[in-house]
Amino acid sequence: MFFVVLTYQKPIEEVEKHLEEHICFLDAQYAAKKFIFSGRRNPRVGGVILVNSTSREEVLRILQDDPFQKHEIAAYELIEFTPSKYDERFASFLA
Repeated sequence: MFFVVLTYQKPIEEVEKHLEEHICFLDAQYAAKKFIFSGRRNPRVGGVILVNSTSREEVLRILQDDPFQKHEIAAYELIEFTPSKYDERFASFLA
């Protein structure tokens, strides 16, 4: 799995211009069972996404379709991890 940490590189007004497209991108990845959760950082300097993948290359390919990437709205940090302890309600994501 990967935590993807987005940090905005442009003013919030630019973020807002591409937000609807970004939400469509997120919806497509949820439908593909790749994203587990996503949301805004507080304060609003970017966001986070939990990606269900074992391949850094796959995550990078997925992120190429993000309008925030295409329009250089955000920079992305990928943090790979292997869940070793988790609440039983999370088990379905690890199957």
